[in-house]
Amino acid sequence: MEDRTGRMAPVEKYLRPSVIHQIKRLDLRARFVVKGFLQGLHRSPFQGFSVEFSEHRKYVAGDDPNDIDWLVFAKTDKYYVKKFEAETNITGYLVMDRSESMAYTYRQELTKFDYAICLAAALCYLMIHQQDPVGLLTFDEKLRAGIPPRSKRAQLGHLLSLLANLKPSGRTEVAKCLAQVAAMLRHRSLVMLFSDLLCDLDEVIPALHRLRHRGHDVILFHILDEAEVAFPFSGVVSLEDPESGESMRVDADHYHDDYLAEVGAFRDRLRRESAQAGIDYVPLDTSMPFDRALTEYLVNRRGQC
Repeated sequence: MEDRTGRMAPVEKYLRPSVIHQIKRLDLRARFVVKGFLQGLHRSPFQGFSVEFSEHRKYVAGDDPNDIDWLVFAKTDKYYVKKFEAETNITGYLVMDRSESMAYTYRQELTKFDYAICLAAALCYLMIHQQDPVGLLTFDEKLRAGIPPRSKRAQLGHLLSLLANLKPSGRTEVAKCLAQVAAMLRHRSLVMLFSDLLCDLDEVIPALHRLRHRGHDVILFHILDEAEVAFPFSGVVSLEDPESGESMRVDADHYHDDYLAEVGAFRDRLRRESAQAGIDYVPLDTSMPFDRALTEYLVNRRGQC
């Protein structure tokens, strides 16, 4: 978003990962991201969307006129009624990949893991604000530390405290861990997965589909480093797998086009398979503002209400 002079608009600048990086406390990062996002939302074609999303739905024939919120009518000139708790609440789970590959960054301020944590913190902030229960699950080769879902305000502090102290390490077994998640969830939930998915998609995709077939809503935040998407290398470079430690020297100029084609095909497959299963796929890289991911969450969450 740019103004007429071509300069970056304040909200866009507000949401840049490099700006978020300057804030040390995770709770303040979460508020910073959400505040910037909502500020941008009210200046966009989505104006009024957050009101309808958070507490209201449009009045329809058959609704009790006594339930109309006249304060909202005064502001929007539209009829909205308050949602009942049964209409709005859904249990959310932040499912965080904490494997070693998530610690990578080439030249961005935030690693993939940092970026995922900032997003997760902001989504937690939004859900608690909505009084939706939200919990946290972390994984590498198996499920690790987690927090059961709660909707009380104290839950935000508990979640942020754990997120702030997580350090990525080890290999990842995404498919196995998603199978464990699917087995442990007893009720319909909103599963928000944060991962680079640098693994065998032939195993991961069926695991994602099983989550959907069990009735859960799934948002896949596919987070790659900016360098993993753009491949800004030239000459002979040494590339290392952070989880296995294996390295190889390649002529970056020679492989540049082939690499970009492979990454494009990788993301396209995830997008296609997700669409077929009814999963919301959000491809991100660590140079991108956070509003895209948050908007995707709101659109999905709104559709469930």
